[in-house]
Amino acid sequence: MQFSDSGVATLFCAAILLFAGVNLAAADATIPTADIEGAADNALAKRYDGSFIVSYEKFSYTDFTIPLSPLKPSEDEDARDSSNNRVFAPEKKVEVEGALTRIAYVLPGERSPLEVLRNYQDVIEEAGGEVQFECKKEECGGDATRSSSGGGGHMSLMQYFFHEADVKDTAFSNGNCALTAGINDQRYFTAKVPQSAGDAYVTVQAYQLVDDLYCKEFNGRTIAVVQILEPKPREKKMVLVEAKEMADSLSEKGSISLYGILFDTDKTDIKPESEPTLKEIAALLKNEPNISVIVVGHTDNQGAFDYNLDLSSRRANAVKDELAAKYGIEAARLTAAGAGMMAPVASNDDEAGRAKNRRVVLVKLN
Repeated sequence: MQFSDSGVATLFCAAILLFAGVNLAAADATIPTADIEGAADNALAKRYDGSFIVSYEKFSYTDFTIPLSPLKPSEDEDARDSSNNRVFAPEKKVEVEGALTRIAYVLPGERSPLEVLRNYQDVIEEAGGEVQFECKKEECGGDATRSSSGGGGHMSLMQYFFHEADVKDTAFSNGNCALTAGINDQRYFTAKVPQSAGDAYVTVQAYQLVDDLYCKEFNGRTIAVVQILEPKPREKKMVLVEAKEMADSLSEKGSISLYGILFDTDKTDIKPESEPTLKEIAALLKNEPNISVIVVGHTDNQGAFDYNLDLSSRRANAVKDELAAKYGIEAARLTAAGAGMMAPVASNDDEAGRAKNRRVVLVKLN
C-alpha cells in the first residue's frame, strides 16, 4: 500500500497527536492512595482522617504575611501582581518570619470544605491556639473562583500567598491540580498558636476543586491547603563585605555582588539588617571620591519577567536614595538599574540557588 505525500503528513500528525494525548493522559490527576514521597504532617496541624498529601514544600527560613481581614482592592487601579491581576490586600495583617511548611491535602469523598475547616479549628483550639480571622467564599475578597492560577483579572486569596509560577509540582499532577485548578465554596482561617520560642501561625484554606479536563478526577473533591509558620531564630551566616574588599573587587573585576541588602518578598523597603552593608558602601564612596557606581538590582526567576525587571529597578533606586539621603553620598555618583532575572549566578531550580540570584551588584563607572 502506498500513500501520497499529503497522506503521509496526515498520518504523521495523527501519530504525534496520539502520542501527546497518551502522555497527557498519563499525567492526569488520579485519586491518591498514599502521600507523595518525602511529605509528612506538621505536628501543629495534622491531617483530616483519610486524606493524602499531594503537594509539600518546606522553607527553612522565610517571611510570611498573613491576612487578618478580607482582601480589598488596591486604591491604585493600575497596581498589578506578577500575573497581571489587580492587586488585593488585607487592611489588617501580621508579618512574621521563621520556618514555613506548605501542605496540600486531597480529602476523602463527600467531605465539605466547611466540615474540614471546623475539624482543623478543633485541632488548633486543642493546641491552645485561637482563630484570629475567618472568611468564606466571596467574603474573603478577591476572586473566589481562582486558586493560584490565572491572570488579567482580580487576585485570589491563594495568590496573596503564592502564584502558579511558584508551584513546583509537575503540570497535571495531583499536586499541581490541587493548587492551580478552579475552586468553589472557599473557606479560610488564620490562627495563632503560642509556642515556647514564640507564636506560630497556621492558615487553612479549604475548597472544592472544579475541573473537567486533566484534573477531572478531583472535580468536586475538597482540597485543604495548610500553611504553618513556626518561630525560628535566623542563622546569621552573612559575611560583611567591607569597604576595602569592595574597592579591590571594583578595581580588579569592575563589579562586586552584595548579599547584605535585604528586602521583604515583592517589596522595595530596605530592611534594617541592611545597615552594615550600606555603611560599607558609603565608606567606599567616601574613601574613593573619584569613583561613581551603577547600583544594579537582581532577582530570581519567580514571577513574570516584566514584574521582576520593574521590581529590581525600584529596589536599586531605593538603595540609591538611601545612600544619598541617609549617608550623604552625592546622587550624581549613583546610577540605579534593574536586571531582573537576566543575569543569574546560580540555578533557579532550588531555594539555595534563588537566594544567590537575589542580590545587589555595584558596577564601577569611572
